[in-house]
Amino acid sequence: MPGIEKLPIEETLEDSPQTRSLLGVFEEDTAAISSYCTQLYQAMQRIYDAQNELSAATHLTSRLLKEYDKQRFPLGGDDEVMSSTLQQFAKVIDELSSCHAVLSTQLADAMMFPVTQFKERDLKEILTLKEVFQIASNDHDTAINRYSRLSKRRDNEKLRAEAVEDVYTSRKKQHQTMMHYFCSLNTLQYKKKTALLEPLLGYMQAQISFFKLGSENLTQQWEDFLGTIGTSVQNVRREMEEEVGQMQQTIQDMERSCDPLYAPCDPDPAHSPVCRNLTRKQGYLYIRNKTGLVSSSWERQYFFTQGGNLMQQGRGEVAGGLVTDLDNCSVMAVDCDDRRFCFQVTSFDGKKVVTLQSESRKDCEEWIATINNISKRIYLSENAEELAARVNQSALEAVTPSPSFQQRHESMRPSSKGRVGRASSISSVGSEPSPALSVLSLDALVAPDTPIQFDIISPVSEENSGQNKTAAQSGRRSNPFGESGDSTSEDSEDSILHQLFIVRFLGSMEVKTAESADVISETMRQIMAARAIHNIFRMTESHLLVTCDCLKLIDPQTQVTRLRFPLSSVVQCLSHQDNKRLFGFVLQSAGGRGDSRAVCYIFESNNEGEKICDSIGLAKQIAFHSDMDRKAVEKRKEQDKAKEKQQEELSKQRQIEKDLEEQSRLIAASSRPANPPTSDGQFLVLSNSQSEDSDAGEEGKKKGESEA
Repeated sequence: MPGIEKLPIEETLEDSPQTRSLLGVFEEDTAAISSYCTQLYQAMQRIYDAQNELSAATHLTSRLLKEYDKQRFPLGGDDEVMSSTLQQFAKVIDELSSCHAVLSTQLADAMMFPVTQFKERDLKEILTLKEVFQIASNDHDTAINRYSRLSKRRDNEKLRAEAVEDVYTSRKKQHQTMMHYFCSLNTLQYKKKTALLEPLLGYMQAQISFFKLGSENLTQQWEDFLGTIGTSVQNVRREMEEEVGQMQQTIQDMERSCDPLYAPCDPDPAHSPVCRNLTRKQGYLYIRNKTGLVSSSWERQYFFTQGGNLMQQGRGEVAGGLVTDLDNCSVMAVDCDDRRFCFQVTSFDGKKVVTLQSESRKDCEEWIATINNISKRIYLSENAEELAARVNQSALEAVTPSPSFQQRHESMRPSSKGRVGRASSISSVGSEPSPALSVLSLDALVAPDTPIQFDIISPVSEENSGQNKTAAQSGRRSNPFGESGDSTSEDSEDSILHQLFIVRFLGSMEVKTAESADVISETMRQIMAARAIHNIFRMTESHLLVTCDCLKLIDPQTQVTRLRFPLSSVVQCLSHQDNKRLFGFVLQSAGGRGDSRAVCYIFESNNEGEKICDSIGLAKQIAFHSDMDRKAVEKRKEQDKAKEKQQEELSKQRQIEKDLEEQSRLIAASSRPANPPTSDGQFLVLSNSQSEDSDAGEEGKKKGESEA
């Protein structure tokens, strides 16, 4: 007979939706078998109870056997051997239905006993196991939900121990019940054949033994056929016993090996290290769904990776649905107020953010490593896991920290030429160093013991401290995020250029020089090395606003400015040569005693490093031309003011001259009657000086008369 479908007992602990779907098919098959067996049992019962109705009952049995191939069994419906065998049995029974009677004792022992045992014992046992499995599954869901709702802030050791013990007990009970349930369903696939064939075989043997004269109908050919069927039944039974023994052994092995896996958290992480070379992963996770503006809920779903996509599937669903595209995405561990072991996946364009929760820290780190490998499209290669292992190993070698000054000084000795070659060959992450960048130039760029800052902290300068003191003396409230209450925001709003980018802060460190072109690459290498060595996955996501006045890091949730960089202090900006998602810029600010300090900031973007650097360069050009235009306008205004001042002075001088002329005319007019005409009838015209003397004389004369 052909192979029999089986439920995989090895996948009972994972309890995936695919396994549940396959279990549903087996349960439907069991229901169909139970229904069919009930009808067959009723038919045989009629044969046993009423000899008078033997012919009709035999005809009904024959008819049911003929309709076997019309039954839609989810499993084994296309068994041609079984169908043809039953058709031959139906033909024989139809021929004998009108000419024989069956002894009740022989029918009770050979026909009714096997089918009754299959119906009353085997099928009821499966129904009982199904109810026990449903109860165990519900208890496990309740326990895992209780464990997942443990508070992160109020960590109660007693409650956590009770929750872990409850999860352990319920998961173990569900696993054991599910394995035995699967074993019974697999066994049923064999028993349903024997339960159908054994009653028919007993019935035919009773007919042969009862009718000595049945040689005309039951020839030697039919006896050989019945012997072949008996041999097949024995082979199926022997195969069933072997399969049952293998399944029982598998259950025992699974119980011994899976005992540490029942607990949701690994008690000894050293025995189960984190695997970072995975390109495929599946399992149950909690996903956060927003139910309002500030409220959210968590839902437990089965997640799995399919190519470059993250899929989810609920229980009872036939296929999974797409959650997000993992190509060129970013993933990082996050801290949630109400849940532990959470991580966040951000799509390539930054428009979709998914927050997930795993059962343990190990599972969380494996999910993060798997999504990172998929984001690099390693899954497209033939040997994906080997390539992922090589990439991770090369990344660890590439991010090896720079040697100290003493080691570099020893490497410069003539006796250690190999060390010099190795030290000079250290490059930045994913890029080759400049030929001019030697061992001594690395010390000139970044000090060996310079601390690295992984959190966003506003740069401290004398100007900022002076402004804070002034604000404190004036009684104004200072902004802790570095914003000032002056008109800088209005200037940024009036700026020509406004570009917004999604970035994640990787780290910053002080550098010795700000003009070198290799200082940003060296800073990238050291910061990525430190993050890899200390297993730092957390990154602060912000919005970078590029304007003609400054660069701003804005909180995407509260829209508060976290950090503000004056554009005039940004010396240079550079993206990574190979990894276009990495970029950085050097900020030079004034120190406390007149000296200056340079700090290099490194960020990760959504594959927009070159675009951000071009935007910053464009902003500096616009700012430079705006400054030149502003100076030209100020100079033009000063020239206009000087011309206006000259015009005012000239108009004042002309007004004075006009007043003097008017006074002279009045004086001349007042002195005309006192001047006698000349002989030729013309009047004497006085000059300005003479008129002024005459006016002075007249005034003196009048003054003397007034005094007398």
